[in-house]
Amino acid sequence: MATATCNFKRVYVWELPVRLFHWITAFSMVILVITGFIIADPPALNSSAEATNSYWFGYVRAIHLITAFIIVASSIFRLYWAFAGNQFANWRNFIPYTKEGIRNIFHVLKVDIFLLGKKDYELSNISIGHNYLAAFSYFIMGLLFILQFSTGFALMEDTSNWWLPDMFAWIVPFFGGDIMVRYIHHIITWVFMAFVVIHVYLVLFHDYVEARGEASAMISGFKFVRSERFKKQSKDIKTKEVKGKTVLVDDDE
Repeated sequence: MATATCNFKRVYVWELPVRLFHWITAFSMVILVITGFIIADPPALNSSAEATNSYWFGYVRAIHLITAFIIVASSIFRLYWAFAGNQFANWRNFIPYTKEGIRNIFHVLKVDIFLLGKKDYELSNISIGHNYLAAFSYFIMGLLFILQFSTGFALMEDTSNWWLPDMFAWIVPFFGGDIMVRYIHHIITWVFMAFVVIHVYLVLFHDYVEARGEASAMISGFKFVRSERFKKQSKDIKTKEVKGKTVLVDDDE
């Protein structure tokens, strides 16, 4: 049996700031998780060196804090880009406030989780970027990230005289003590780790099923849309260009 082939158009979806944010977040999370587990349960190391010459735990803590500052700064810039970037980076994509968005969430759940229904469904503008389920999950992860760095700065406040951690001093008494704050910080870490596993699986799953360059897009910025869908959506997409930027890029250009 012959396999059907389709014509595709290249679409510039992920701008450079979005891709940089993605990879900064990915590498930062790896460092934060490793150093975080060391800080939570430091190994006992036997050494004959003087304590003043063996400051490894201090370095681990410093790396954890510096990486936290980097990812917070990157996230603030990403929040700005949610208003300055193209339609695929826009903040409206991350909140399913329309009936179409809610229907799309249930559809993606049916396809991705229960493996039911047709995968070949009509793509909306956001499906060229994130589907509504993925986008909304990133919004939820963003809220958890706010809680994560808030509890982290709160735990830092006791050993810091800097104004930034002092802003979060109220969190420890609010949650009933630093033990509970540590539990929350630790549990959210596991949530992030589970999310990364699911995220990688779904990216590879969609890349295999849809063949639209899902995985490579976060490196190149380009995804692929079937020509017939492109024709139906091109008018709508062009009307959503941001500051005169050309979002749609043809192979011939």
